[in-house]
Amino acid sequence: MTEQNLIFQNTLSVKAFECDINRHWKPAAFFQHLTETAGRHADHLGCGFETMLARNLYWVHSRMKIKFLRFPVDGERITITTWPKTIQQKLFFVRDYEIHTESGEKLAAASSAWLVIDASTRRMVPLQAASLNIPGLAEKVGLDEPLERLSVKDGGQERLKRCAAYSDIDMLGHVNNSRYVEWICDTLPFEMHQKHHLDWMQINYDKEIRPGDVVSVLSSVAENDPLLWSMQGQNLSNQTRAFEAILKWKDS
Repeated sequence: MTEQNLIFQNTLSVKAFECDINRHWKPAAFFQHLTETAGRHADHLGCGFETMLARNLYWVHSRMKIKFLRFPVDGERITITTWPKTIQQKLFFVRDYEIHTESGEKLAAASSAWLVIDASTRRMVPLQAASLNIPGLAEKVGLDEPLERLSVKDGGQERLKRCAAYSDIDMLGHVNNSRYVEWICDTLPFEMHQKHHLDWMQINYDKEIRPGDVVSVLSSVAENDPLLWSMQGQNLSNQTRAFEAILKWKDS
């Protein structure tokens, strides 16, 4: 497989309904379109949704980190570039991304870790056992930062409680990865979105949330940095931690 086949591009226009009060592309829209672009590339590589499901397998997001350089506005045309990078710990399939404007300005860089899951047992499958022979471009880096475990401590202030309902659930029967980002953004004071914008964020998906599960989203602010926030989602239906995230803000 050539390097050209391992790099995939998706060009699109930013839609007004995906933007916030500042006309900026919402953080969840980044996640939605990065995931969509990864899915389209997986189809080209022969390991897309239908192919995997025929083997009773599917891909799920495990971790994602994004560095935001500038938020595009409604009507702006952008290109998302993605490629497989490497395999970590024999379980994590790492894929990187970059987003550029038509003129070549870099808007964001991201790195993501994916797992292969058995569709029946909902358990992880080692990549070797899944027999996925996908080369990587280890020397090509979108975001040169490791996707580590997040040390988000238990506790914090509950700012949101949601019951996973129809609009939250995706084709895999659990809450979609971008919905977590929407919940996180909804927990933040509105003035944060008006006075600041995100510098970077990382979210780790720990346990899936199924239809009907009730989730409490808690947040806390770093003692020495009011622009560094930690988030966690506690699944009250089964007493597990569903996700954790760290967000860093900067002045607009």
